[in-house]
Parts: sequence; C-alpha cells; structure tokens
Amino acid sequence: MKTMNSKLTDGSIGNMLFRLTIPMLLATISMVIFNLVDTYFVGKLGTLQLAALTYTFPVVMVISSLALGLGMGASALISRAIGEGDSHKVQCLTTSSLLLALTLVIILVAIGVSSIEFIFRSLGADNSVLPMIKEYMEIWYGGVIFVIFPMVGNNAIRATGDTKTPSLVMGSAAILNLIFDPILIFGMGPFPALGIRGAALATVIARFTTFIVAIYVLYFREKMITIHHLCLRSILHWWKDIMYIGIPTAGTRMIIPLAVGVITRLLSSFGPNAVAGFGIASRVEFFALVGVASLASVLGPFIGQNLGARKFDRIKTSIRYSNQFSIVSGLAITIVLAFLAKPISLMFNDNPQVVSVSVLYLIIVPFSYTLQGVNMLSVTTLNVFHKPIIATVISMIQMFVLYIPLAYLLSKLWGIKGIFFALAMANILIGILAQYSVKHEFERLKLA
Repeated sequence: MKTMNSKLTDGSIGNMLFRLTIPMLLATISMVIFNLVDTYFVGKLGTLQLAALTYTFPVVMVISSLALGLGMGASALISRAIGEGDSHKVQCLTTSSLLLALTLVIILVAIGVSSIEFIFRSLGADNSVLPMIKEYMEIWYGGVIFVIFPMVGNNAIRATGDTKTPSLVMGSAAILNLIFDPILIFGMGPFPALGIRGAALATVIARFTTFIVAIYVLYFREKMITIHHLCLRSILHWWKDIMYIGIPTAGTRMIIPLAVGVITRLLSSFGPNAVAGFGIASRVEFFALVGVASLASVLGPFIGQNLGARKFDRIKTSIRYSNQFSIVSGLAITIVLAFLAKPISLMFNDNPQVVSVSVLYLIIVPFSYTLQGVNMLSVTTLNVFHKPIIATVISMIQMFVLYIPLAYLLSKLWGIKGIFFALAMANILIGILAQYSVKHEFERLKLA
C-alpha cells in the first residue's frame, strides 16, 4: 500500500512546504475561479440575479464546510496513522469517512429541499429574488453528493502527501464550469438559456468529475478503501473517532458562513445592491487569501505525519514559516487591492451602487489579512493537535463575540462601512488569540 510510508517526516521543511503548497495553490485558485466564474456570468444577467446567488452563498458554504470539516477530521487521523505506519487503520478511516459522507448527503438533501423558502426568507430574501434562489438550490441539492463526497475523498488523498492529484481534479472541474456556465446560462447551440438554473447545473456537471476521479484514486491507485473487517460496529467506532475531530472542525468552518448569513441579513436592510456588492467582494476575498488557504491545507498533513513520528522540531519550524508567509502575503495583498479594488469590482457588475459597496469592503477589510491568515493556519494546527474544541471556541469568539455584535453596533454609527470595519477588527484580535493558543497547546503536547 503506497500510504504505508510517511512522506513528510524527513527533508527540508521550507522546500517541502513550498513543494506541497504549489499544487494546492493551483487547486485552490481553481476553486476560487470556479466561484468567480459563477459570479461573473450570473452578474451579467442582472443585479437581482447576482443578489439571489449571493443569498445562496451562506447555505452552500455551511454544507460545504460541514463536508470539508469531516474531511479534514479524517485527514488529521489518516495522516497520523501514516506517520505511525498503520496501513489497516488508514484503510478503515478512509472507508468509514466516505460512508459518513454518504450518510450526510442523504440527511442534507432531505432537510434542504424541504426548507428552501423558510431558510432564505430568514436570510432576508424577498419575493423579487426568492424564485431565482429556488431555481438554483433545487438543482444544487440534486447534485450535492458530487460536492460532498470529493471533499472528503480529496482530504484523504492529501493526507498521504499527494497534493498534485486533488489539484489536477479541481483544476479540471474549474475548466468544465467555465465552459458550461455561459453555454447553460445564456444558451448556445442546442442548449436553451437556463439563466441562474444553468449556473447550478454547470456546477453539478463540473463537480461530477471530481467525484469519479476521487473514487478511482482512493480505490484503485492508493488502495485506501476496503470492505474487509468492516462491520456496523467497527464503522461506528471509526465514525466516533472521525467525528471527535471532524464535528468541531466542521463546526469551526460552519461558523463563518453562518455569520455571513447574519451579516447578509443585516446588509439586506440596505437593499439588494448592498447584498450584491458584498457578494462580489466576498468572492474576490477568497482569491486574495488563496495562498494562505493553500498553505493551511497542506500544513495539516505535514504536522499530522510529524506528530505521529513525534518530530516536534519540524512541527515548530513549519508553524513559524507559515506565519511568516501569512504576514508577508497579507501586506502585499492589502497594497494591491488598495489600487485595484474598483477595476476588479467593475469586472462583475457596472451598477455604481453595487461597485461602491464592493470597493468599500476591499479597501477596509484587507488590512486585517495578515492576522486572518495566522488564524486560518492556527485553526488547522489546533485540529491536528486533537484540540478541535479550542479551534471552535476561537471561531465562535471571532464571529459571535466580536464580529456580529460590532457589526450591529458600528452599522448604526457608520452604516455599511461600520460592518466592514467590524470584520477587520475581529480578524486582528482573533489572530492574536489563535497564535497564543497554538503556542500554549504545542508546549503541552511536547510534555505529554
């Protein structure tokens, strides 16, 4: 079995993190482009359609975060098992995580389809955008298995130290989405114009490719899926281990889109243009943070394998290098967006009110990207340290103690600008707290 040998416990730490991050960077860029393409083409349909797509964002992200959290929980355990050299445990964890993903799909589809109107009215959607939201989400829920399954599978592949395969898969999906979006949204050749439904259908088609490849790699190439020695009792045992890390990790990742949902509701009081502008800026932000997000994705397997091999010096050095990268890249992004916020926003929509909101966000919030990146890296590290509750508490403090209360308060004083200042302040404060927590838990871990 290929995953029997650790790949990340020897060699130059800086070079290894760089080598792992580059393919992951391409993968993350692909997924960001995936979302930006949707935003770009739907934005051409009109402001209401763009607002409708923005309303779907928190719900889609909550579900994706749940799947990704479980995948990261499984990855933390798989990478540690690889570091220990236990191939049977690797197979059991991988197979059980995929079965857990399948169970999750069944539950989410049943709940999601029956609650579309209730959820989006709660987010502030009115009758002008709700029919378009329904059109999008009904198709998206139909293909949710192709969204969730590969997220868990790709995390299992990354746990082996292979970041190239998931990158190629995600890149292919982004290309397919780019091809099918204009064809299905506006209609070309034999294909009718489906509007916002076309964007959802293009997403499902593109995600289907990631589903097929993830299953092929895990079963045939890496042989990480097994049906032997797995009964209901053993599956439940592995589910318990996966969910011990996966549920808090998923909760941590879900907190952000839940908070975004609250902020979307708050912004809806300023009208659809404010919501649409926020939607553009949020997508651009994903692209701006693509480097540190990619590094966070590979930092987990790196720390996990070295933790299994008890190589603490390598772990400490990797954390230091990662934080340095976050600070440097965050400063660079802030400078770039200060000059390019308006031209970038105009690429997606030419409504002056929409653009002004997007520009306001991209001028204010990036000042906090240095410490926002440190927080992202710290949360990943704490999950691999088997301290998912601490990571969840940090995220809850960020969103529900700092961001949302400050947003409500400052919006009364400064309007939309106050909401964005609240986010920047929350990012800075929580980055400091997160880094302190990592240092504290690392010292405790060495003494264990």
